[in-house]
Amino acid sequence: MDPRTAEHPRPNHFILHLSDTHLIGGDGDLYGDVDSESRLRQIMAELEESGARPEAIVFTGDLADKGEPEAYRKLRALIEPVALRLGAQIIWAMGNHDDRGAFRHELFGQIPSDRPVDLVYDVNGLRIITLDTTVPGRHHGELTSAQLDWLAEELATAAPDGTIIAMHHPPVPSIKDLTVLVELRDQASLREVIEGSDVRSIIAGHLHFSTNAMFAGVPVSVASATCYTADLNIPVDATRGQDGAQSYNLVHVYPDTIVNSVVPIGSYRTVGEYVSPESVAARLAAAGVTIPAAAPRHRAEPETLVVPERDLSLTGPIGTL
Repeated sequence: MDPRTAEHPRPNHFILHLSDTHLIGGDGDLYGDVDSESRLRQIMAELEESGARPEAIVFTGDLADKGEPEAYRKLRALIEPVALRLGAQIIWAMGNHDDRGAFRHELFGQIPSDRPVDLVYDVNGLRIITLDTTVPGRHHGELTSAQLDWLAEELATAAPDGTIIAMHHPPVPSIKDLTVLVELRDQASLREVIEGSDVRSIIAGHLHFSTNAMFAGVPVSVASATCYTADLNIPVDATRGQDGAQSYNLVHVYPDTIVNSVVPIGSYRTVGEYVSPESVAARLAAAGVTIPAAAPRHRAEPETLVVPERDLSLTGPIGTL
């Protein structure tokens, strides 16, 4: 046996990234074709069964399909108990299907307002900033000069473990021609703010399929939808939705990189043997391999956590709670 240390330590942070839940206010299926609430319930049940313990659960927009207050109440009732059991903060970001007034009132208990919902969260030293890229009544994305000024001011002071920006419209090329109609506009202005800052990653949604790119020297990870997804196995210039391939992302933050892993919905036939956590530990020990621990950080135990959507530590002059 030749003892060695693994190339990377345990991650300093672990968050979950979900997007495009598209819950509806009443009964029935989304667009008459897919039960978006059932798909989200299945994902959360599978997540809990996996034993994952994220520090935060981040939703990057289109939480409600039509911005209905009842849809947000459904979402809270579904997610808050899970987050409390996992000991995780909940972080909500606006999407083009969301309504700012209902979003504020139902998710944060605040007076409805048309102001952008841009917020700052502290996740044990990791800063997560939600940017509201929505344009009321439209489906494309924009950021105002006031929002960009606010973001620049926030980023002027570095966070202990860096920053992740969570937004709905991703600053990535549109590989489907039709999505050009609903893309984030004037991306160059955002690039100017992010370049040279402590932003380590951008996470987004909107596209209904998983993809990755670089923007302003920063990796961008787009999570697929939990409701329905875009079928990429069709002619390149065509667009079609499908009730399948729903997924969410695991985000592991290391000292020098961030790893985004796609987890598809459902379970499948086992191939080969199942290796239990105990067996994995035993095999590593037998091989003389040591994985260094993560850097020390402070984290409250689950029983001391407060339901996160009313966390008064949130700050930000635009969309201040």
